[in-house]
Amino acid sequence: MKLDGSCHCGAVRFAVESAHPYPFNLCYCTICRKTGGGGGYAINLGADYNTLRVWGEDNITVYHARMADAETGTIEESSGQRHFCKVCGSALWLYDPNWPDLVHPMASAIDTELPEAPERTHLMVAFKPEWVPLNPGPRDKVFDEYPEESLAEWHQRLGLEDR
Repeated sequence: MKLDGSCHCGAVRFAVESAHPYPFNLCYCTICRKTGGGGGYAINLGADYNTLRVWGEDNITVYHARMADAETGTIEESSGQRHFCKVCGSALWLYDPNWPDLVHPMASAIDTELPEAPERTHLMVAFKPEWVPLNPGPRDKVFDEYPEESLAEWHQRLGLEDR
């Protein structure tokens, strides 16, 4: 499925092909929540990095999250590159060179009508603040940290992969 996306002010537009376009993965981690999730979580999609086309690239800034190692307390910079519009601040996509074929557009930046997910996965719930309600549906899965299946595996299990 072709996904067209943009920032709020229109300074950045992008297009990408996605075999995994269902917005089902609600991430409550502090990074996603604070950089792209005003409702207490963020939703990213899976797409093919090699198909990503960007207009207004000079209006993009990249942020590398800083993470504390749970055992040592050492601060490390994430290899993940979170792309934002530097004009309006809209979160656009995440790219990590450790998985060079993948890009994760933020569902909130997609202008294409996305299909409705038949179930959702709530992940990193251990990091959810108290003010954020957790209202899983009857088929939803909830994980304190990472889920059991990837974006691709979820789509495959439900027969929703767009080929």
